[in-house]
Amino acid sequence: MPVDRPADGSLAERLAHVRWIAGGTGTGKSTVTALLARDHAVTVYDGDRGEAGYAHRATPERQPLLHGLVTRTPTEKWLEPTPEEVFAAMPSLHGETFPFVVEDLLALPADRPVLVDDFRVLPREVAPLLPRPEFAAFLLPTSEFRRQALGRRYADPDRARANWGDADPAVMLERRLARDALWDAEVRHQATALGLPVVEVDGRIGPETLAARLATAFALPGREPAGS
Repeated sequence: MPVDRPADGSLAERLAHVRWIAGGTGTGKSTVTALLARDHAVTVYDGDRGEAGYAHRATPERQPLLHGLVTRTPTEKWLEPTPEEVFAAMPSLHGETFPFVVEDLLALPADRPVLVDDFRVLPREVAPLLPRPEFAAFLLPTSEFRRQALGRRYADPDRARANWGDADPAVMLERRLARDALWDAEVRHQATALGLPVVEVDGRIGPETLAARLATAFALPGREPAGS
């Protein structure tokens, strides 16, 4: 393992206060998490922010795929390989990032629920840590919902350039969508096999409604009124 961890039983007990929001990209996970944080007494673990520090903690021996991404250009990451090759080389698919998530969670206070917002988390990694299956939710979008969501996201030229360099954004978006569809299929397969909740995201249910449903499933405490 990339980081030293307690035995599974002990680890599950220490992380019993954690709730997991994972699945596919472009499903509104961060929006839902922000709504839950607004209305409930929780701590949020942002996987995107956490990932920024993973590369500095990775070693070529323990996390070869993650370590190798540091020196690769956007073209080398996204344009030269096929979407299938990009998917197969994802560090999270091979368990390289999850130990860092665990390490970070163990460093957080455990006096309130922690919401993990991270698409990189896989059902097979989360399942052994769950006191109840409904304490995880894997959000998976329809293809059209994701296309619209990522199309809006990368319509920003600066954001597109930060992710893909000078490559044609339209071409890169298609490759990204193809990679993400493969990730969704893997998440769905694992979650179904393990009996973990999958939430279909097609835009018909708004983020407020979804947040309310997850708050109930996650058994989240309400936020104390100001001045109480």
